[in-house]
Amino acid sequence: MAVGVFDLFSIGIGPSSSHTVGPMRAAAVFAEELKASGKLGAVVSLRVDLYGSLAATGHGHGTMTAVLLGLEGYHPELILPEEVEERLASIAETGVLNLAGAVPLPYGVKDMVLRPLTVLPRHTNGMTFTVTDAGGNVVHAATFFSVGGGFIVREGEEDAAQQELEASKQELPLPFRTAAELLEHCAVTGLGIADVMFVNEKASRSGEQIRAGLLQIWAVMEACVATSLKRDGVLPGGLKVRRRAPDWFERLKKECADGRDVDPDAAWDAGPFDPRYWQEWVNLVALAVNEENASGGRVVTAPTNGAAGIIPAVLFYALHFAPGMEKAARADREDVVVRFLLAAGAVGVLYKEQASISGAEVGCQGEVGSASSMAAAGLAEVMGGSPAQVENAAEIAMEHNLGLTCDPIGGLVQVPCIERNAIAAAKAINAAKMALWGDGTHRVSLDEVIITMRETGKDMSDKYKETAMGGLAVNVVEC
Repeated sequence: MAVGVFDLFSIGIGPSSSHTVGPMRAAAVFAEELKASGKLGAVVSLRVDLYGSLAATGHGHGTMTAVLLGLEGYHPELILPEEVEERLASIAETGVLNLAGAVPLPYGVKDMVLRPLTVLPRHTNGMTFTVTDAGGNVVHAATFFSVGGGFIVREGEEDAAQQELEASKQELPLPFRTAAELLEHCAVTGLGIADVMFVNEKASRSGEQIRAGLLQIWAVMEACVATSLKRDGVLPGGLKVRRRAPDWFERLKKECADGRDVDPDAAWDAGPFDPRYWQEWVNLVALAVNEENASGGRVVTAPTNGAAGIIPAVLFYALHFAPGMEKAARADREDVVVRFLLAAGAVGVLYKEQASISGAEVGCQGEVGSASSMAAAGLAEVMGGSPAQVENAAEIAMEHNLGLTCDPIGGLVQVPCIERNAIAAAKAINAAKMALWGDGTHRVSLDEVIITMRETGKDMSDKYKETAMGGLAVNVVEC
């Protein structure tokens, strides 16, 4: 199946798409294969090996606990936060894992084998699962790679997966791999970028299903913000990072909501808000989402968990501060959501096709940079931009995120990740505004910037690619 909008925007749990969502998904696939093989009853021993970045920052990213949940049969898009807490507490207390939800095995985080200095050839985020019987014979084994955004690839199936992807793209009405091809479709058909993406999505689901699915993604984003605004205290992990979103929300209500008592559960539908405070609201949404992500809450990968706050924040701007939106009806606002996410998704496809959205592969430019670029495209689209202006907005946003390193302190998706989302959201808004003040012509193309990002990622030292071995991760003393 070609990469689509629902691959780039998927529902999962924090704090990391590549280090939490991907490993949980891989472990769940392994457990399901084992169960389907009919050999589950023969298993008496389990071994999990984590390699490279997964081993180096796994404790801070929740990798080990995510793997345990996946091995029990849970999937990131289905498990509820309360189920996460319940099962992890049970495993920690009893020391017993229910493999595939059926076979109790004495196993926990401490039993995993960590190999931070060993990087498998396919990707730095590698993991191997092995189960044996009473005689020490291997019952089932598999190696997976978490390649960013929650996507996983099985070792030995890379070529087949790529061939399947290429074949599925040819079945699309308007296939594209580059921005040039996307713009060509727009020129020939007269469609906008969101419309091209919509036509391709209709190859696998109805228009009603697409709309309903995207509105569900929006609803989860809303719920994530609302949940975060009602939680205070410090984030887990030991850095003692204080949640700021609830206090900021109270201050904003006083300063720019005319004293109205805005309900957190209805914040996205409240308004109008004083336009002088647009950036404070954008900052608030970005911080709220990423604080919830850092605490392991339910978020939308957009296109990753580490960058999950950017697109919701810019979408909030589109719904509340874009011209004409202050009096828009609910149906019109839903149209904005759908077009925004489709255009953002089209740009996300370009990054998945030509580069990477994995911080462990290309640094944070692949996560926050890609999300900022996607958000800029979405905003330019709903503010009436031409295809050339939308492409220009995406290019500007990424151009000024090139070289961004991934160096989270303590391996936690907190510092500098949370604030970085707010900064990148503002960049996206500025990029869209700059593009809309032009006519779409520009010297550097989006394709050139994407290729530059990919090459920059290759040249970047591994210590700046989600290994906690460089940058802020080593220059800031943990308390």
